[in-house]
Amino acid sequence: MKHFKNIDEILDFAMQSEQEAVDFYSKMAAQAKTKDMQEIFEQFAQEEVSHKARLKEIKTNGTFEVDDEKVADLQIADYTVKVKPKPDMDYQDALVVAMQKEKAAFRLYSNLAKRAPNNAMKELFEALAMEESKHKLRFELEYDEHILREN
Repeated sequence: MKHFKNIDEILDFAMQSEQEAVDFYSKMAAQAKTKDMQEIFEQFAQEEVSHKARLKEIKTNGTFEVDDEKVADLQIADYTVKVKPKPDMDYQDALVVAMQKEKAAFRLYSNLAKRAPNNAMKELFEALAMEESKHKLRFELEYDEHILREN
């Protein structure tokens, strides 16, 4: 597991991770076979752009707020079959990929928080984990509303 020397390294790592998500969703949008899927992936990419911008703002301003809010976990991602991203996937598979990516990011930041050498780093990792948890919840709610309820 990666070791960080300071908060800036954490933020740089997080921004790089968000950029990788932007690149992934943008690539999926470019490869999408339908206009609907292209728009969905473009929307996912745009959300990741805003997450990266928020991290950049934290790095620039040097402050961040730790939110004590508890984020619901519908655990839908826990019961989905792993889906490999592919250009012709349907909305259900796209949501599964998004949930799995956000869940992996949440686990990463949670594990890094446990290993943080000081409280400032721990709080930042916990805040990043909380953000990823919110992202996952958004996709789980979308899945619940548009996939589970329709079946």
